[in-house]
Amino acid sequence: MRFLTAGESHGPELLAIIEGLPAGLPLSEEDINPWLEKRQKGYGRGRRMVIETDRVEFRAGVRGGRTTGAPVALAIKNADFKNWAEIMDPAPGNWPRKRALTAARPGHADLAGGMKYGHKDLRDVLERASARETAMRVAVGAVALKFLSLLGVEGVGYVPGMAGVWAKVPFSWDLVPRIEESPLRMTDPEAEAEAIRRIDQAKAEGDTLGGIIEARFRGLVPGLGSHVHWDRKLDGRLAQMALSIPAVKGVEIGPAFENAMKRGSEVHDAIYWSPERGFYRETNRAGGLEGGMTTGEELVVRAALKPIATLMKPLPTVDVVTHEPKDAARERSDTTAVPAASVILCALSAIVLAQAYLEKFGGDTMEEIQERVERYRERVRAY
Repeated sequence: MRFLTAGESHGPELLAIIEGLPAGLPLSEEDINPWLEKRQKGYGRGRRMVIETDRVEFRAGVRGGRTTGAPVALAIKNADFKNWAEIMDPAPGNWPRKRALTAARPGHADLAGGMKYGHKDLRDVLERASARETAMRVAVGAVALKFLSLLGVEGVGYVPGMAGVWAKVPFSWDLVPRIEESPLRMTDPEAEAEAIRRIDQAKAEGDTLGGIIEARFRGLVPGLGSHVHWDRKLDGRLAQMALSIPAVKGVEIGPAFENAMKRGSEVHDAIYWSPERGFYRETNRAGGLEGGMTTGEELVVRAALKPIATLMKPLPTVDVVTHEPKDAARERSDTTAVPAASVILCALSAIVLAQAYLEKFGGDTMEEIQERVERYRERVRAY
């Protein structure tokens, strides 16, 4: 399975084409739209989330509520485009365009992208580098999550800590309803209340906040990925996808950074066997991956999201046209997007896992794949 996205933050729409989905995958817009809604929620979001009501539209590849085996084309309209039609018009003319961006914003792609492509209006960089693009990748991830659900796999994204506040209530699958209702997607109401207080304070001071996001999956078969070559190792592929999320600057599988400071006897997961369970582990400090492959235990992907770079009290910068000192531009932005980023991490991790399932069990129809997965589960149980 491979996919491409296209579209700009203030363009008419976001687009995606997904190739490689099997025929017969039950799929409707309502399999996708709830995930888009989750991405838009979260305490600390900006006005753009009020303007947009993200809904996906199928353009190709789905008929009668099922995939046909052809490429699936998706579209999400940008409601804000009506206010930007002249500025984003692809036709020649109207130079210089209104709302030109020449003061590079520290922490963004503006300056490096402008230097790379020779743009003096840095909006040509901003529009594609914007995290708005992740709306379409969440849509693609929602398709992957639907595919995985039919193979017995469940995923969730949540926030173990943000704004300097750590949840003291450990994750449990029983807490998923609480996470879905939480404005910060946290397990701990007390930590959530303190984080909200800090978000309000940061907003009043024109500042931004980051945090830690986590995606978890259960029901995975062992052996997804491979140990035989570097680019087939699943942990590397998950890390690359996680680091493609705007503002993510670090990633770990399980408690990797904490484990790095311990002895090996405190880190590795002992293996046991019983007639009822087959091979199993009592602990999961490896985060569900060993040697680049899933172990069958719960998969835990964690990422660090830096504070959003657009500040209402901007940092100093330089105008790329005049080379004069200037305050950075203030585009409409969030105080924090950590809760939304946890949804994005879950969706994007699901894409990697769906690709791994299709590589291992690929068939032309959903029924073929389900049969192959079940036969493999039986083989693993008998191993």
